Order: sequence, then structure tokens, then C-alpha cells
Amino acid sequence: MTAPPPSPRAVDFHAFAQRFSATRRGARLARFLAAHQLNVWGVPYGSSAADGVLLVVAELAANAVLHGRVPGRDFALVLVHRPGEGLLRVEVADPHPAGPARLVPDADAEGGRGLLLVDAVAERWGVGDRNGPGKTVWAEVRVGLRSGGR
Repeated sequence: MTAPPPSPRAVDFHAFAQRFSATRRGARLARFLAAHQLNVWGVPYGSSAADGVLLVVAELAANAVLHGRVPGRDFALVLVHRPGEGLLRVEVADPHPAGPARLVPDADAEGGRGLLLVDAVAERWGVGDRNGPGKTVWAEVRVGLRSGGR
């Protein structure tokens, strides 16, 4: 008699992906749906973890709409939650090939601080390729302790 096959491993991550119109309304909807998805995954509304992730989603979506917009093309939001690692990855892809400007704005400038906020909240962030034209800006935000945590 042969031994039974090993049991399949439990899925150790959750994912959410959605495309949005490259408009202010699309960016607002991305943030709203991200908040809902975080709550479903056990990262409650109003928690510091949810607020950090939503700040990153808001900034990256706003950048996709303001700087990465190509007429007639959408932007995409992907959230990947790995509870065992205590991290949530946010990816925003847009069709514009130019990467984000990493400049420190003048003290009296009215804008230009979005990526500084992302840098302050995220464990790490960067820019990568996407399937098709454009780029993906990603950030990883701590949303809880690792398994066996500290």
C-alpha cells in the first residue's frame, strides 16, 4: 500500500487586483476599495496599519492619474497581503514610461511631497516594469507582526 499524497499547503497570501479610470474619481475609488479589502483581510478601518496602506494607495493612485496618465488608458492597483510576513504590498501600474521624480520640493512648494510620505510610511518602495508599456510603482507596508512575532 502506498502513502497518501501530501496535503496541499494552505494559501499564505491574499491578492486584490483592479483597473481604474485614470481620473480623480478612479483614484478615489481605488482608495475606497482598498479600504474595504483591507478590512476583509482583517486590517480594520481606522487602524494605523490601514491608514498607512491607504496613504500609500492614495499617493500612488494620484501620481498615476496626474503624472502617469495616457489618454484612453487606465491604471491598475494590486494589493498582496502576506499575513505570515506582516507585510502588504501595494502596486500601482500606469502606461506612462517615465518614472517618478525623486526630488525634494522647495519648502514653500504646494505639492511634490507624495513620495516623501510613501517613503516615510513604507518599509521599502521602488519602480519596476509592467506587462506592456509603462511602469509599476510599488511599496511594502508593515501591517502586523510576523508569525511567531516580536
